[in-house]
Amino acid sequence: MWFVVKKTVSALLMPPVLSILLAFVGLWIARRYRRTGLSLAVLSLLSVLVLSWPPVSGALVRSLERYPPITPEQLARAQAIVVLGGGPDSLAPENGPDLLARGARERLRYAVALQRQTGLPLLATGGALGGARPEALAMKDVAERELRGRVRWTEVQALDTQGNAALSAPLLQAAGVQRIALVTHGWHMVRAAHLFRRQGFEVYPAPMGFAPPAGSRLQRLLPRASALVDSSLALHEWLGILVLRGASTFRADS
Repeated sequence: MWFVVKKTVSALLMPPVLSILLAFVGLWIARRYRRTGLSLAVLSLLSVLVLSWPPVSGALVRSLERYPPITPEQLARAQAIVVLGGGPDSLAPENGPDLLARGARERLRYAVALQRQTGLPLLATGGALGGARPEALAMKDVAERELRGRVRWTEVQALDTQGNAALSAPLLQAAGVQRIALVTHGWHMVRAAHLFRRQGFEVYPAPMGFAPPAGSRLQRLLPRASALVDSSLALHEWLGILVLRGASTFRADS
């Protein structure tokens, strides 16, 4: 129940939902205070346009990409690789039970590539809502059938990043693992690395999926729906970081 409430509140605080709600509030205020209300409505709708502009979305995503790619020296010190789920893909029923979103597949592909380099054991973490198949099990199947990797541990209960860290810890610690290479997107790594460190692990960040360089001049000038998605994702991540800072002393090592 708490997870659903948290996700609902988060969605309401992110664009474009928040912008649209503020625009309606502005129109309501305009009934009595015309200039103030209309200004709020116009600025709210303009914020959607600004966040849909590739230079803005790119800057927001890159502000979270604080960790460089993992080095061979760091990999040599790790005892295991941990890959975080990225959500199911209910829009791809042709994949059968292996419903992994594109982001989850990208993370998994990179984690298996690191496993091939090092031979390290791999943990996949991710649960599911409503009795659906846990994401970690789908990741295991994809890793072993399609990518020729091998998943040693599957954590199947976590519904968010905090759960990924807290519920993976007992599995790893029971095997004597204290040093991990953590695989997730670059924009997600600041919060993820902090949460796993809070469980007592020495974390070697292995970020992937960095924001691409700017495209053609036309692509940089024209707003795009995909840029709005990236902006919303980055702002959601910053919201999570601010919540962590409010809940405890938080410092992102760079």
